[in-house]
Amino acid sequence: MREDLVNIIRDALGRARSEGAISMEAIPEISLEIPKRKGQGDFATTVAMTLSRTTGVPAREIAEIITRYITPLPSIIEGVEIAGPGFINITLKKSFWYRMLHEIIAAGNDYGQSNIGKGLQIQVEFVSANPTGPLHVGHGRGAAVGNAISNLLERVGYRVEREYYINDAGNQMKNLALSVYARYLNMLGSDQSFPEEGYKGTYVDDIARSIIDKEGRKYFDTPKEETFRIFSKIAYDQIMSGIKEDLTVAGIIFDSWFSESSLFAGKKVDESISELRSKGYIYEDEGAVWFRSSAFGDEKDRVVRKGDGEYTYLASDIAYHKNKLERGYDQIIDIWGADHHGYIPRMEAAIEAFGYPRKKLKIILSQMVNLVREGRPVQMSKRAGEFITLREVIDEVGPDAALYIFLTRRPDSHLDFDLEVAKKASDENPVYYIQYAHARLASLAREAEKRGIAVEGSNAPEPWNPGTLELLELPEELDIIKRLYLYPDIIEAAAEALEPHRLTIYLHDLSWSLHNYYYKQRIIDDNIEKTKARLMLMKTIKIVIADALKILGVTRPEKM
Repeated sequence: MREDLVNIIRDALGRARSEGAISMEAIPEISLEIPKRKGQGDFATTVAMTLSRTTGVPAREIAEIITRYITPLPSIIEGVEIAGPGFINITLKKSFWYRMLHEIIAAGNDYGQSNIGKGLQIQVEFVSANPTGPLHVGHGRGAAVGNAISNLLERVGYRVEREYYINDAGNQMKNLALSVYARYLNMLGSDQSFPEEGYKGTYVDDIARSIIDKEGRKYFDTPKEETFRIFSKIAYDQIMSGIKEDLTVAGIIFDSWFSESSLFAGKKVDESISELRSKGYIYEDEGAVWFRSSAFGDEKDRVVRKGDGEYTYLASDIAYHKNKLERGYDQIIDIWGADHHGYIPRMEAAIEAFGYPRKKLKIILSQMVNLVREGRPVQMSKRAGEFITLREVIDEVGPDAALYIFLTRRPDSHLDFDLEVAKKASDENPVYYIQYAHARLASLAREAEKRGIAVEGSNAPEPWNPGTLELLELPEELDIIKRLYLYPDIIEAAAEALEPHRLTIYLHDLSWSLHNYYYKQRIIDDNIEKTKARLMLMKTIKIVIADALKILGVTRPEKM
């Protein structure tokens, strides 16, 4: 329909130019916006102001010419008005909005779907926590964002692969093994000191205890160096098992799990550095090996191999992203914690150094989450020691509340997560507010079926009269229909901006309109035709709410 209106305006401009009413070299791009204030039409265009800048003719005069050439009004337009300095406001006939409801019913679960992605391949890498401890709530927010972005991109026609990068190489794995080893010895009566940079928390005790339960004192007198590989493997397996379980409970599924250590085993880090060296972007200085990232806008060059021969994290990250590039994705999206902000120029430099445009890589930063309980900061976790685990939050408030609240704000903005609010069965709880709307709509559908009242698309015995929709004449009914019309635009905009929080804002506004309407109006009453019309409106709202919740990774309850 937007395209139809653009063509109507373009045709009016074309005829005005051919008849000499407007002098212009070419018809400019025509955009349509939805006015923020009521009474300003359904759509507005600023094309008259655009033409005014190039022709020198007052915008309002150009607007008057355009509206004159639009007449006689096409069948879908109720009226055209000029406002302010030259806005052209267009009001559509109610019949168009009624037709929208039929189109939503006909599309069903496909309403909101598009093909702007044209089948292009996108890889979304998210969470990617070190396997040195359980996931914390910050990882949970990254998981929610990555999952919702992936779902959005698929909804608009992209092919998406979700990947978890396992940081299982480097000193952190050594420190984990030493931590478990120290606890193992302590539990068996040794006064072995705990490593200065070791990992604390009861999960380390749990791993050590599991070794004792299975092997007893087998490793008590074994030299520390000989136990490293064994303890590292046991700790890694148990922690990764816990991470995967937590993500599964949250409803987060990955297509692939990529191991950092595989890059070293396959000599991919060496190969990547060698390729950059051949391009002139690697040099040696003060005993270290450096990546000339400053050649691509980074503030300074970066070390990829230290003087002792050990590679830095950057070296394996360069090799990992080279591997991504070689897999042929049209776009690579990384979701990182906000503390990695300074790392962005280095990775963009690596992308360019390998001969790709930096826009090939898109990095989204996810801020940490401040957990509070009735406004007060939550104490640290007993299990993790230094942070609250994602599983603790999910066990307390449920996966739906956790994921939804993580998505209520832009990922790069700070978020206060109140555990008590997330458990409330009230309007204060944002996910409850939306899910209750869906459950209410499901209840109405069940009651209609019980009474044998047909709604388009159902198998109830009563015939459907399309003219019934004309009974939806209240301003709030038309406002709801117009909100439903916006849904495909919201999906596309959220997907293109990689901002799933736009969906939570939309859902709140739509649910507010529904709840407000429900409290004021009877949906099912003695006027059977009006009941049918209102039930059809309710059915279309349910389609949209259910689809949006699915994209966000949240369940759609039929009863609450």
